[in-house]
Amino acid sequence: MPISTDDTASTASTEHTGATDSGERQRYGQLRRRAAGTVVLVSALALVAPGLVAYDAQPVQRGSRGGVTALEGVWRSDGYQQYLTVRRGELRSYEVSAAGCLPGGLRLSAGRAGIDGAVPFNDADDVRELSIRTVGGAADRARLSPAGAVGERRLARVSSLPAGCALPPADSPLHTFDVFWSTLRENYPFFRDRGVDWNAMRAKYRPQVHPRITDDRLFALLAAMIEPLHDLHTQLRDPTGERGTLNLRPGTPKVSRESVAAIESATRAQLPATVHSFANGRIQYADLEQRRGVGYLRITSFLKYGSDGKENADADAAVLDRALDTVFTASRIRDLRGLVVDLRYHGGGSDALGIAVARRLTDRTYTAYTKSARNSPHNEAGWTPGQHVRVRPAAKPRYTGPVAVLTGPLTVSAGETFTQALMSRSPAPLRIGKPTQGVFSDTMNRALPNGWTLTLPNEKYADRTGRTYDGAGIPPTHHETVYAPQDLHHLRDPALKRALRELDAR
Repeated sequence: MPISTDDTASTASTEHTGATDSGERQRYGQLRRRAAGTVVLVSALALVAPGLVAYDAQPVQRGSRGGVTALEGVWRSDGYQQYLTVRRGELRSYEVSAAGCLPGGLRLSAGRAGIDGAVPFNDADDVRELSIRTVGGAADRARLSPAGAVGERRLARVSSLPAGCALPPADSPLHTFDVFWSTLRENYPFFRDRGVDWNAMRAKYRPQVHPRITDDRLFALLAAMIEPLHDLHTQLRDPTGERGTLNLRPGTPKVSRESVAAIESATRAQLPATVHSFANGRIQYADLEQRRGVGYLRITSFLKYGSDGKENADADAAVLDRALDTVFTASRIRDLRGLVVDLRYHGGGSDALGIAVARRLTDRTYTAYTKSARNSPHNEAGWTPGQHVRVRPAAKPRYTGPVAVLTGPLTVSAGETFTQALMSRSPAPLRIGKPTQGVFSDTMNRALPNGWTLTLPNEKYADRTGRTYDGAGIPPTHHETVYAPQDLHHLRDPALKRALRELDAR
């Protein structure tokens, strides 16, 4: 079935889309990585931390047991409105807003400290979800690194949790509404950019909430409040999976199983008989026979690369590294005169994996983007100090010639940050197709009092000029149709053909 452009898919929809990778961006429990996204920690009060800092994604190095003792106590993060407690090697989270304090979804166990002193905290399956290290020997400052994300969260030690964290949460429709509204008001940074008056939303909808309101009606009401944002990273779900929102940017194709099959068929028709597949089929590479010396690298996700199909940032990084070793051999690189990177159907995942790919495509260090988080509950323009996320050349064979990147509205989240990470590469890549979806931030996964889950962004990714691409997406340098129904039907791919023509001219 062809992809439709029905824009009514924004509320109470649980239909599969490539933009959400079957909902896989909800990963690592209450943690979200790029996508996947990404531990999200939040503070009620901003911490003072001036200046820009540089960040390089590094793997966790295991060392001796220990280090967790220095982390015992209560911590508040800068810019995410969440508190953490570490007691007897167990980490728990608490989420705060003007509507009160709720227990968070994190309950992790400390592992062995790395040689750098960072303590990993693991889930029940012993999979690392985050690491924390103290700063410069100080007992009151620490840095948290989410598994699979880029950048660090600043933590400050505090004497105790807010008083409200000791109270049992009130499970009432009105309290659910207030936590929902307050969480967005204090963390969401794009109301003005997306033309939504959040105070007006409260004035309109709160009077409709009463003790006897049905779950269906309350869900529909909350969904209606976030629908005008057209923000795929802002979602509401119930634990049964029966209700969920999907707020795509207007004009984004809806994706069904049939249309995914059509995309795969049209893509496969352009490729030679030999296609190398890695990471459960999420990475594909082919040397294009019709264009000698041109390679084709397709990536549909930065998530769930392991054979068990589970979410594991460190395991995914190892799988990706082996795949890139196979693709970027010294002999192949000598013969390559052009590379097409196809991200048109990319559901997101880990930003760190995008940086890892970018490191195989450069011979110089550069800044991929500068990442900041909203850190003022009362000021939409208040941000944490920016962190420069660097791309450093890999100590392995690298391809440094011309690149053409294919993008479209189903290029989402970590697919977009990877696109952005390539923009400052030299030579600059061609971008061919349509604008990306326009959702970049790691996402916060917040529990509401009645058991529903609110997901929202709270960060921005700026290029070297300070520009961000939230909402509008990253524009192409060369516009071409992407997955048009008539092209899929006739197995045509004008964007790929344009990329090959442009690379031929280089």
